[in-house]
Amino acid sequence: MKNNFQKHPFLSGTLLLTATGVLTRFIGFFYKIFLSREIGAEALGIYQLIFPIAGICFSLTSAGIQTALSRYISKAFGMNQSADAKSYLQIGLFISVTLSLLIGTLLFTNADFIANICLGEPRCASLLKIISFSYVPCSVHACLNGYFYAKKKTAIPAVSQLIEQFVRVGSIYLIDQILASQGKNITISLAVTGLVFGEIAGMLVSLSFSGISFNFIPSFSHGKELLSMAIPLTATRLIINLFSSIENTLIPNRLRIFGYTQTEALSVFGILTGMSLAVILFPSVVTNSVSVILLPAIAEAQATQNEAMIKKSIRRTLSSCLILGFCASFVFFLTGPFIGNILFQNALAGAFIRILSWICPFLYLSSTLNSILHGLGYPTSTLFIGLIGCGVRICFIFFGIPYIGIPAYLYGLILSQIVMSGLAIWKLIQI
Repeated sequence: MKNNFQKHPFLSGTLLLTATGVLTRFIGFFYKIFLSREIGAEALGIYQLIFPIAGICFSLTSAGIQTALSRYISKAFGMNQSADAKSYLQIGLFISVTLSLLIGTLLFTNADFIANICLGEPRCASLLKIISFSYVPCSVHACLNGYFYAKKKTAIPAVSQLIEQFVRVGSIYLIDQILASQGKNITISLAVTGLVFGEIAGMLVSLSFSGISFNFIPSFSHGKELLSMAIPLTATRLIINLFSSIENTLIPNRLRIFGYTQTEALSVFGILTGMSLAVILFPSVVTNSVSVILLPAIAEAQATQNEAMIKKSIRRTLSSCLILGFCASFVFFLTGPFIGNILFQNALAGAFIRILSWICPFLYLSSTLNSILHGLGYPTSTLFIGLIGCGVRICFIFFGIPYIGIPAYLYGLILSQIVMSGLAIWKLIQI
């Protein structure tokens, strides 16, 4: 069995990451249930509000660099240039950690302004200050993961992902039990603190298993090449996260215009993002694992001019994601109300799950298609595709929610994923 896994690193890596992802998603899934019951729907909505801002900061510090590292390091190993691979990692870490220090400081010092003006919710300020401490460990962790994915050593990222999730959830559960013994309840701030603990744990695990020695002053010989891909990737993630932040801010606002109170609007937002979407996104652990392994595999095949492998990977990806997506749609459509009532004790969550079940084939497909485009070196194309998808959703939020309520956003979400998947397929046909 070991020999078979060594002969098929794509399959073994995908299986390992999928198994890890399933376990971490299970933990995270029940953690969301735990939070929804401990802090309530309104507090869960406030908790979810900070994630677009967190995503913007992650985009600026790590996301584009990790993907670029995975592509260029895999190409370097494909051409037996291990020294170049190490050079890419060093410069990537230097850039990412420097940006993390800068962005974390700016977020901490401007948390009140962002919470009041950008999010329209002053209670988010303390949460933003806490999460600002997560970006340095997150950047180190992300860069090392990009290196290990390129080397097809998925075990280390898998272990670090598990440890990160166990620490994040376990620390908060332990604190909750201590507070419960004192007759107190867990707060949103403690839930965000758990995220920081998890990132630090993930970074320490990656560093301890890496066995990599670094020069104090990195070589900048490959910096320009790395940034040529990292910058458009970062721009893509940044713009999409900015649009997501606009979406998340607009939804409660437009719901109030529809007739909801502030508490009702935040509650509906929390049910949608913290409960229903958590269920819908659960099977994407498989496609996410495929995407992570697919990017360096496509890049290496391109470096060795193995066009047959690229075409084969694209065909298999399309068929596998569509099969998974339609199966998930069928299951969620039938079981949506049951999941909402039994797991979340919330009928509205079940109704959202049933509507969103139609999104699954396109949602799972678009992530893997984007990974293929990144592996082929087309990050700008994914930027425009993502922008069009965001534009569709925002139009439905702005013009639809005041008239028909939250279903307008659900329909916009489904349509945006259909459009994004179609555009990605069209681009691949062109290539």
